[in-house]
Amino acid sequence: MTPEKLGLAAIFYVAAMFLLAHAADRAAAAGRWQWMNRPFIYTLSLSVYCSAWTFYGAVGYATRSGLEFMTIYLGPGIVFAGAWWGLRHLVRVARMHRITSVADLISSRFGKSAGLAALVTLIAVTAATPYIALQLQSVSMALSAFAEQGRPMPGNIPLWTAVGLAAFTILFGTRNLAADERHHGVVMAIALEAVVKLTAFMAVGGYVVWGLADGPADVLARIDRMALRPEAAGWVIKPERWLVLITLAGAAVLVLPRMFHVMVVEANDDDRLRQAGWAFPLYLFILSFLVLPIAVVGSDLLPSGANPDLYVIALPLSQGQNALAAFAFIGGFSSAMSMAVVSAIALSTMMANHWLVPMWLWLRHGGFRARRLPGAAREDLRALMLNARRIAILSIMAAGWTYHHLSGGTSALAVMGIVAFSGMAQVLPAMISGLVWRGATRRGAMAGIASGSLIWLGLIFLPSLGLVPPPVMPGGLDAFAGAVLLSLGLNVSLLTLVSLADFPNPVERMQGLSFVHAVAPDGSAADMAGGARAEALLTLAGRLWGGERALDIFRSAASVQGKSGYLPDLTPRFLSEFERLIAGTVGAATAAALMSRVAGRGAVTVADLMDVAGEASRARADNLRLESATEELEITARKLRETNDKLTVLSTQKDTFLGQISHELRTPMTSIRAFSEILMEPELPDADRTRFAGVIHDEASRLTRLIEDLLDLTVLEAGGPRLTPRIVNLHELIERALASAQATEARREFTLQREPAAEHLMIMTDADRLLQVLINVIANARKYCDADVPSIRIEARRLKDGGTEIDITDNGSGIPPENEALIFEKFSRLKDTAQAGGAGLGLAICREIMQFLGGTISYLPGQGGASFRIGLPRWPGNPDGGDLDGPLDLPR
Repeated sequence: MTPEKLGLAAIFYVAAMFLLAHAADRAAAAGRWQWMNRPFIYTLSLSVYCSAWTFYGAVGYATRSGLEFMTIYLGPGIVFAGAWWGLRHLVRVARMHRITSVADLISSRFGKSAGLAALVTLIAVTAATPYIALQLQSVSMALSAFAEQGRPMPGNIPLWTAVGLAAFTILFGTRNLAADERHHGVVMAIALEAVVKLTAFMAVGGYVVWGLADGPADVLARIDRMALRPEAAGWVIKPERWLVLITLAGAAVLVLPRMFHVMVVEANDDDRLRQAGWAFPLYLFILSFLVLPIAVVGSDLLPSGANPDLYVIALPLSQGQNALAAFAFIGGFSSAMSMAVVSAIALSTMMANHWLVPMWLWLRHGGFRARRLPGAAREDLRALMLNARRIAILSIMAAGWTYHHLSGGTSALAVMGIVAFSGMAQVLPAMISGLVWRGATRRGAMAGIASGSLIWLGLIFLPSLGLVPPPVMPGGLDAFAGAVLLSLGLNVSLLTLVSLADFPNPVERMQGLSFVHAVAPDGSAADMAGGARAEALLTLAGRLWGGERALDIFRSAASVQGKSGYLPDLTPRFLSEFERLIAGTVGAATAAALMSRVAGRGAVTVADLMDVAGEASRARADNLRLESATEELEITARKLRETNDKLTVLSTQKDTFLGQISHELRTPMTSIRAFSEILMEPELPDADRTRFAGVIHDEASRLTRLIEDLLDLTVLEAGGPRLTPRIVNLHELIERALASAQATEARREFTLQREPAAEHLMIMTDADRLLQVLINVIANARKYCDADVPSIRIEARRLKDGGTEIDITDNGSGIPPENEALIFEKFSRLKDTAQAGGAGLGLAICREIMQFLGGTISYLPGQGGASFRIGLPRWPGNPDGGDLDGPLDLPR
């Protein structure tokens, strides 16, 4: 088995993971594969903790240091088995605040501090760099074990490994900008890789215990002999070192970016930690049980110069078991791949949310300003976020490769692993204090993290690169253990002392209450802005998640408030929920900055904090029932007020309409009678007779149109017309509607933005009725668009349920928010009579027609102009696909 063949096998393995991740993403989007949300998948995904260090380095660690390797398993085992209730609290708080990373958690807890988030991100990136390098080095070392004597290895293996892992991460970590940052495809790939690496390690361990040794008794005897050898001097247990390593391993499952991502961000709920509390420690026990047998048998059978980190591969190779060795390589590659991919996803989210996007906002000199933007320009913030994460992923992999290159590819994988553990452990005091102590402050957390990180940088990180000599500790204390104890001790001391001397600001106090007691904050009192500010927030949401997702969120919020349309009231509850939703994409600090600039949110006052504290203390069942009943009454009252306001406006418009319609009927009738009397004159010249007859014809046509509109509306409301469905090409209907509207409103030249290929959709509907709606909407756009360079955009798409949507948008000033609820009512005209030129029945007729066809027509705010959406069901007359009321006219 040559390195080239193994490299090809690794490529095929990555391709298989690619297909699995792609299929899982598609299934999750379609609502299939519900078993992906089961606790056992979540538990397997936690195995991302077991990186190449665990797969290869644990055996080397055991060979050099004896039972000390167990500390990397004992730490997380103790945390999950003994403190799973604390993990549930962490997950519950993180989901409540839409936390996306460990930096986001600490930033959100300490007043949504952007500076603190940036500092934690810097530490995470710096600490993860040697860990990424470890994965790259493990692949190169494993391939070197298969190299033949005298045959050179392929060049730049770590570099090409980094490139391949970066490509996979970009493909499945930055495909979409989700509001919850969950990646179903990646999680499924990690779960399968957990099975692969466990099976591979067990296969090698079983072969070693029963194939090379004579069973467990022989292995125990070898361990006793190994402990008496001179090279086993490192097997002496040092209590301070064990304590430090167990603490670091336990901290790692909490603060390492990859572990926080799979344990907290990817968690569907906190209850699954109940099963993970025993299943994950069991997984770690199975892996650790076979480490020492492989180490001692490898020391006995392999040459003295063999690298202990490669015993998992070298032992099968030494016995001619090439297939088993190749399987072990795939298991180790799985460990490296899962760790590198998830770390890159988590770190790229932190870098984009807390470095790149805030820097972009700062460079804008005044930040984000929500405004109407046409077409694709509305999506620039979403593209910025995705591109920022892609750049971050490339930077992370490049940093890992650079560290590997500078460190000279040291053979001790365990050294690189504990460097990363000790770096991220500096975040642990701030995390724990933020979850259990309301008195912890932002300045205290900043002082503790910064001081501990500086000591870690000088005494641990730089010595690992060989740039400075290792420290010398007094009293024979282990150098590494002493450096960690010093950094964490100073960290905790400054965090406590500064917090006691400091006083938290109102935001910190509110967040502290929420984090410690796991109660959702109601948010600060907001400026109750009108529809214009709500539309600005809708524009912001569209730029983050796309127009369709934003419209769904705002429509649901308006529905909960008892309002129709897409613009809810900007209540404190809505603004707080919306900010947490944004935080799930861009982080808490950036979300707070965007909300303050777009929605103009004010500062939180002490009175707000007292209100929140009072509500938390009185949160009992009877109050909840009372609040629920009050909320229902408010929604009902709001609906009644909205209906009453509409009726008042419509009553006024109806009175105006009756006066106008009387005038409209009287004027042509008077003209017809007068000119008819003139035509009765026998001596009237032929030219005048023809001219007067034309006037009578025009006035009669005007009367006919008015009466037809009234009759059409009456018939539609009464449900009298017969549905005549047939299969038609939507493109042909749009072409006919454009031609008809242009013929009737030819005063200005309009630019059309269309995708004709997307319009070729076969639909079953009453073509004449749908054509009437299209003509009316397009004619209105041509009539009322007030842009200097007018344009109309027409978009058509097929929905997942088989229905069809048509969006017709102009680039004018649109419809004022206060008038959006009235435009589909009878007699409603928002412009002056001279410009309107009609009785205000057009959109009312369109609404009745669409209800008759089983579809909908609605106004879409925040689209850069007046925008109407026409929705057609799969089957006409009944959106649920029931029986048709009329005959089915199929083309022959």
